[in-house]
Amino acid sequence: MGYTAVEQKIVKEIAATLDNIAAEDVNRLVSEVEKAERVFFVGVGRVLLSLEGIAKRLAHLGVQTVVVGQITEPAITKKDLLIVGSGSGESSFPLAIAKKAKNFEATVAHIGSNANSSLKEYTDLFVRIPVQTKLALPGEIPSVQPMTSLFEQCLLLLGDSIALMMVEEKAIDMPSLWQYHANLE
Repeated sequence: MGYTAVEQKIVKEIAATLDNIAAEDVNRLVSEVEKAERVFFVGVGRVLLSLEGIAKRLAHLGVQTVVVGQITEPAITKKDLLIVGSGSGESSFPLAIAKKAKNFEATVAHIGSNANSSLKEYTDLFVRIPVQTKLALPGEIPSVQPMTSLFEQCLLLLGDSIALMMVEEKAIDMPSLWQYHANLE
């Protein structure tokens, strides 16, 4: 199978998935991001890479972002938001970090596929990316891609959607955002 056929399958999966994310949950997440003093991110593997991309883009919008584990990570407080990326909601490291964040009274948002995961106990807000999981839950979008590629792709694009929502809501002048771009390149 050639590139064009594969690319079209992937784009179709991404569009179907993004179309099935609940807008009201995303709106609530945007509200939480905007009211937080700082936004922390935690995930593992390729999910972490997507979250790092989201953290960077939100930093370009003036949001104070922190990726859990970075050397300059400050203490989390009740004024902060922790965004946990975990499709299953069962990954041990994000689960432990969410539990600790709740102990410090931070708001915890989980972006994942499984609304009834172990993370549910520590989550104030859940945004479901309804992709195929090992659990075969109702309403899952099937994928021809390996492993959890569809989740990671949609997570990054959800982050870009949130950033654009904030840009449009605040009528941010796009060229002015370059002042926040890295300049030690």
